[in-house]
Amino acid sequence: MYKNLECAVPDILIEYSQYLRVIKNRSVRTIEQYQNDLVLFLCFLKAKFDGLSTEPEDYIKVDISQIDATFLNKVRSEHVYSFLSYVADKRGNKASARARKLTAIKSFFKYLTVTTRQLKDNPSKDIDAPSQRAPLPKFLSLDESIELLQAVKNDTESKTKERDFAILTLFLNCGMRLSELVGLNLSDFDKELTVVRVLGKGSKERMIYLNNACKSAIEDYIPIRNSDAQIKDKNALFISSRQHNRISNKTVQWLVKKYLELAGLGNKHYSTHKLRHTAATLMYRTGKVDVRVLKDILGHEQLNTTQIYTHVSDESMRSAMMENPLSEMKIEGSKIED
Repeated sequence: MYKNLECAVPDILIEYSQYLRVIKNRSVRTIEQYQNDLVLFLCFLKAKFDGLSTEPEDYIKVDISQIDATFLNKVRSEHVYSFLSYVADKRGNKASARARKLTAIKSFFKYLTVTTRQLKDNPSKDIDAPSQRAPLPKFLSLDESIELLQAVKNDTESKTKERDFAILTLFLNCGMRLSELVGLNLSDFDKELTVVRVLGKGSKERMIYLNNACKSAIEDYIPIRNSDAQIKDKNALFISSRQHNRISNKTVQWLVKKYLELAGLGNKHYSTHKLRHTAATLMYRTGKVDVRVLKDILGHEQLNTTQIYTHVSDESMRSAMMENPLSEMKIEGSKIED
């Protein structure tokens, strides 16, 4: 699980990772991120305390295998600040990456002080997360979305046209995450194909209602799917044409890129996640979906995560200006005319 790291992992970190998996029910991806961030942190601490080099190519090789509660009891808030400065200056970590590392550190020390009580003081408790400017979500316009779907329809050489069209239709209408779409099973749908159960972050389930476009796309695809006599995963909705197994994340990313290019949108750096942004933005702007409803559709835990979609577009601002009752007033000579 420890990617690109050459050091042995201490027992105290292994135990914490098990706690995240068994008790907190965190996803494999989240645990991997926490593990890697904490290994970097522990390597940095060990190098600092032992007077070793903190250059990336040197300190990552230090021996942290024996780090325990006694060692961690020496950590103070200034050491955490020093680490955050280090990853900013030496590793080029932006605010978002530093905030993620601090979240891992805070969670680790909370586990040691509150959950297991191996430590008395939490050195990270009062450290604020780095301020971040939340970027506006990048999304396809309504016309671009239609062009993308049309690109699939026009692809006469594709042997997976119905599957690919269904995938893009679900992305653009339901705002699913990549992992959620890939993980869809036939058993997740009701018989009428009007609702689907989605497994989101942290293994949290939610129900998404399907509109006519989604229902039609799935109805067109399922007979073709079922005609594949070599299917290995009988319950998976989307099947790889080569492996005859559940489609992979990489395959979905590849086909999205393919059709973006066919639609003439390849130079705009869109991605599967941008399709999720597109669905959310179109629902909010065009469908006038309440932000609280949108929160549930997208599977966000916090409302402030969803509120990024309440941004006002340039076109909306232009329209608002044009609706001002004074917008047609003009002056000719000395007379103001209506």
